[in-house]
Amino acid sequence: MEREAARGRALLEESREAVVILDEDGRVLGASRRARQALDVREGEPMPQDLLNGVRGKTPLVVPYRVQGREERLVYLSDAGDLKAYEELRAGFTAAVSHELRTPLARLLSLLELALLPGEDVVELVGQARREVEQIRELIDEVLFLSELESGARVVSLGASPVLPVLEAVAADLSERADRAGVRLEVAGDDSAFVEVRPRMLRVVVQNLAENAIRYAGPGATARLSVERRPGAAVLEVGDNGAGVEEADLPRLFERFYRADRSRASRGTGLGLAIVKHVVTAAGGTVEATGGPGRGLLVQCVFPTR
Repeated sequence: MEREAARGRALLEESREAVVILDEDGRVLGASRRARQALDVREGEPMPQDLLNGVRGKTPLVVPYRVQGREERLVYLSDAGDLKAYEELRAGFTAAVSHELRTPLARLLSLLELALLPGEDVVELVGQARREVEQIRELIDEVLFLSELESGARVVSLGASPVLPVLEAVAADLSERADRAGVRLEVAGDDSAFVEVRPRMLRVVVQNLAENAIRYAGPGATARLSVERRPGAAVLEVGDNGAGVEEADLPRLFERFYRADRSRASRGTGLGLAIVKHVVTAAGGTVEATGGPGRGLLVQCVFPTR
């Protein structure tokens, strides 16, 4: 019970929302740091009635419950319109995930039905079905990872992470995939370049950018992974001299599930660059894509450094 109580206090304290717990008389039993700082809510005192009535421009969501025979209420306070916007975002994201899962599931079902017909190459069909399952698993993994990031997963490291070794490790891991795609990988940069990003998150950024280049640059292209130091910043770039994308598509490449027309039939999940942007911006950096048809694609991530 003590461990559960400690967990509950930690969850409440570190919540990114303004959350308050009230007893049956309307007194504050506990409040998140954000509620105390932004709304001047104090434990042991009555909850201001104007907050409960939404007078201050806050929209209350009240969840009543019982604990050890006592009536209590959990109150979430958000800016007016936030709940509606959140619900719209959640509904859109759910619809997009459902749509993206439907296509490989339909292909998988079709392959299994074909395997039941006489004269079909069952081994080949099972191999294709396995690839569809792998794509579904990749999509689910990336959706869960993006959800982890958006729920507050720590991106910034307590120390500095060297970038060049990560570039080299990712290039080595993806070398076979690049060879199959006909794309050459190059690594260059300053071995003294560091970023204040957790090593796992840094690798996610580099791997997603490199996989994007391998998937879309086209046979005969070269993809270059590089890093350089600048005053107050470390600049990570992954660029290729491949097919490129339409300039009108560039601003949307970092949207969830967005794919340029030429890549809609690809096996990508459509989440890789969205994850890249989330990690980079969470670390206080910026990310930008440049290029055009026949001019390849360059993605530049600028991380602030001390």
